[in-house]
Amino acid sequence: MLNTLPSDVLRASAAPETARALVADDDPASRLFLVEALRSLGLEARACNDGLAAIALAHDETFDLLLLDCRMPGAGAEQVLAALRQDPDALSSDCTAVATSAEMDLAERQRLLAAEFSEVLLKPCNLADLRRILGLVQAGAAALPLLDDAQAIATMGDADVVNAMRTLLRVELVSLYQDLDMLRGDPEAFAERLHRLRSSCGFCGAAALATQATLLQRHLKLGHSGSLAPLSRFSKALLATIEALAGIAA
Repeated sequence: MLNTLPSDVLRASAAPETARALVADDDPASRLFLVEALRSLGLEARACNDGLAAIALAHDETFDLLLLDCRMPGAGAEQVLAALRQDPDALSSDCTAVATSAEMDLAERQRLLAAEFSEVLLKPCNLADLRRILGLVQAGAAALPLLDDAQAIATMGDADVVNAMRTLLRVELVSLYQDLDMLRGDPEAFAERLHRLRSSCGFCGAAALATQATLLQRHLKLGHSGSLAPLSRFSKALLATIEALAGIAA
């Protein structure tokens, strides 16, 4: 029965919180469109018109997505993201970042991706482009349960089997965590490991980790030097899931 799984560790599914986006763009028309389009897609969106304001806002507030124009007064997209990534006190230092620009050559695109932008968005863009961007963010991922009882029971059919599978999953996750540094240098092997992990997560209802594994695997397949941008978020979900599984075993 489900009550054999500790309720203080296994979190029930909940409605996801509204994702938050920050739009930083010095062009009023672009800024207005991006903000209103994101709101129409269900996000809470804030805006500013220069890079220094973007750094200040992302330092003090938690955002799920940053849309940063490449050429803004004070600091462009690269400078903004670098400042945030290097600041451990910034509340949005680890969120998904997308660079936006009205013009972009291949060399600049590759440089931005290498600078840990998850994507580059060419303006003018449309709602379809923004929906694709939101696929990178997985707006509800932060609210997904670490361990979803209902999903696991529906998949495996029996709570005792779920408990046994979760014991095996914890061993797999600890091994993966120990191998992370090695896997960083071998994207192909890392992607294959993530493919297998997603199956294990599905059996055990490890919803949050499965989502982060999917996002990281997608980035690895891009094959550019910035493809490990989501690694920090994946690592956090990995550690949190290990801790939740340890709570079951205790």
